[in-house]
Amino acid sequence: MSLFGRPLADGDRLDVAGAVVRLKVHSRARRVSLRLDRTRREVVATAPSVRRLPEAAAFATERAAWIAARLAELPQGQSIAPGITITLFGQPCRLEAAAHPVRHFPASETEPARIAARGEGETYSRAVVRMLRKHALTVFAERTAHYCERLGAKMPAVTVMDARGRWGSCRPGLPGKPASIRYSWRLALAPFEVADYVVAHECAHLLELNHGPRFWGHVKALVGDERPHRAWLRAQGAALHAFGA
Repeated sequence: MSLFGRPLADGDRLDVAGAVVRLKVHSRARRVSLRLDRTRREVVATAPSVRRLPEAAAFATERAAWIAARLAELPQGQSIAPGITITLFGQPCRLEAAAHPVRHFPASETEPARIAARGEGETYSRAVVRMLRKHALTVFAERTAHYCERLGAKMPAVTVMDARGRWGSCRPGLPGKPASIRYSWRLALAPFEVADYVVAHECAHLLELNHGPRFWGHVKALVGDERPHRAWLRAQGAALHAFGA
C-alpha cells in the first residue's frame, strides 16, 4: 500500500471512514494493533516494522466500525460562550459578556470567580483563552518556584503551550542559557492537585532527565502518590482538549 504515490512511513495519517488514523512503528510491538489516543482524538495503528505498515493500515480499514464507535465515546466539544461555568484549577469560574477588554475577577465571599470579555463567537473565545493562558502562566510560575526551592534547583524559564501530545516538557539548561519548562495551559481546567502534580513532575526533571527510581522519588517527595493524578489525566484529558473545540 502507498500514500500519495510513495510507500507508507512512520507518522503517516490515513482517513478511515472520516476518522484520522496515525501509523506508528514500534520495534517492541509483537503484532499489528489499534488503540485510541483520547488526547489527540485519533486512532493509532501500530506495526512492529515499516515493512508491516501496510498491514496496519489494512487492519485499521477493516476495523472502521470499531474506530467510529470509539471516537463516538469521546467527549463532545464545548464551545466558549458567555453564560457557561468552567472549572479553573478546581474552582468554578463563570464566563460573562462585557463591554471592556477581557478581565479575570477572583472569587469573593458571595460570587464565584469570573472571566468577562467583549466580542462574540471566535473573538470572545480567543479573549477568554488569552486570559486562561495568562492566569495559568502565573500559577505555573508560582508553583514552579515553590518546587524548585524544595528541590534546590535553579528556577527555569516558564511558558505555556497547547500541545496535544504532552502536558508538560522540560529542557535542561545549557551554558549561558537557563533550563525551561513548558506547561499546557489546559491544565488550568483540571483540579489544582492534578495540575500541581504536572508541575512537580517537570521540576523533578530538572534534577533527573529520565523516569528512573530517583526521578519518581523526587516526585513522591513533592506530591506523594502520583498515580491518582496520572489516572485522572488519562481519563479526563480528552475533555480538557475538547474545551473550545
